[in-house]
Amino acid sequence: MSLVVLNLEQAKFECTFGRSCDGTCCRNGRPPVYPGESERIRRSLAKLLPELRPEARALVEKSGFLSRRRKAGQPVLRVVGGWCIFFNRGCTLHQLGAAEGDRFRYKPAVCAFFPLAKDVKDRWYVRQKGFQGEIWDLFCLDPGSSAVPAAESLQEEMALAESIGDSS
Repeated sequence: MSLVVLNLEQAKFECTFGRSCDGTCCRNGRPPVYPGESERIRRSLAKLLPELRPEARALVEKSGFLSRRRKAGQPVLRVVGGWCIFFNRGCTLHQLGAAEGDRFRYKPAVCAFFPLAKDVKDRWYVRQKGFQGEIWDLFCLDPGSSAVPAAESLQEEMALAESIGDSS
């Protein structure tokens, strides 16, 4: 793999969703959604709606899944009850994609790459407490909370980032 990640050698990361984490990264995150991503989600809404929390389903049916808010110039996913519209005991976008053979298929890029991100110079890095001014205080972003090297745990995310090249 040739993807250059600035802090990969020092970074530690382990997603503990379902073990010691309830999906904290899905609380009020409001990821930006690019046009191709929103179209994939829109085409799959019939499969997704039955999987949503009742209040999320009602909001999507009434007002859609995208908010009027914008981040990175793009509309963001709605939040209801403090959680991403697609969160229901995990990410329903992730679950549908996984059931179809590609867990990243429907997820917004920001979610699919997490905790990989790009800095202002367009360089990839692993989000870590104390690196690049990280302000999100998540357990999983604290390198002291895991012994798992990010180089091992983020193989799929790095492969995805490499596969899209500079188009992210």
